[in-house]
Amino acid sequence: MLTSVLFDLDGTLLDTADDFLAIIRAMRSESGLAPANDLLIRNQVSDGAAGMLAAAFSLETVDPRLDGLRNDFLRRYERDLGVHARLYPGMADLLHWLESENIPWGVVTNKLSRFSTPLMDATGLGARCSSLVCPDHVVKAKPHPESLLKACRDMGTDPRHSVFVGDHLRDIQAGRAAGMATVAALYGYIPPDQNPAHWQATHSIQSPAELRPWLDARRTQETSDV
Repeated sequence: MLTSVLFDLDGTLLDTADDFLAIIRAMRSESGLAPANDLLIRNQVSDGAAGMLAAAFSLETVDPRLDGLRNDFLRRYERDLGVHARLYPGMADLLHWLESENIPWGVVTNKLSRFSTPLMDATGLGARCSSLVCPDHVVKAKPHPESLLKACRDMGTDPRHSVFVGDHLRDIQAGRAAGMATVAALYGYIPPDQNPAHWQATHSIQSPAELRPWLDARRTQETSDV
């Protein structure tokens, strides 16, 4: 049977890029610079604040100026967290279906809890989520499987009958290492130099709406095999 479904946060469960874009626009404007290309920034979301800022300000990731920019970025993000964040189209229906079927769902992210917890609360998901695991909750973050295994322990579910959905290679690596089925979220923040076809995910989806029938078929198949 299908015992639980886990999601990555940014780029899988929530589209949070507009929060980041708004901050970077403000930072560039205050520096007398024109707005950066939005797609350029979106393509770097998976690389965190440093990756987005390096792209936005045309800096190498080892440039010492990034530390100050990153501190400024995080201060602004924490202040206005979740203002523009929203569920991806089709995700609300998917979560309601999981809940109606008593299938617990959780989030495993590499975003620190100081940002993840208020973001989940701001979007009304905090009370509904059965487990939220952040890198400061474990010794080793994704692509190590520790955070996924912790989420399953929190929910009392079996990793072997759980699914992890993510938009980055490290998500798929972590899920596979945890013994889970994995789903590549092709609608997420996938850098142009990555090819999800090479990630060896169990399945891939172009939108959250495609996940429900796949999960339902998987649940039916696993039940019939018992």
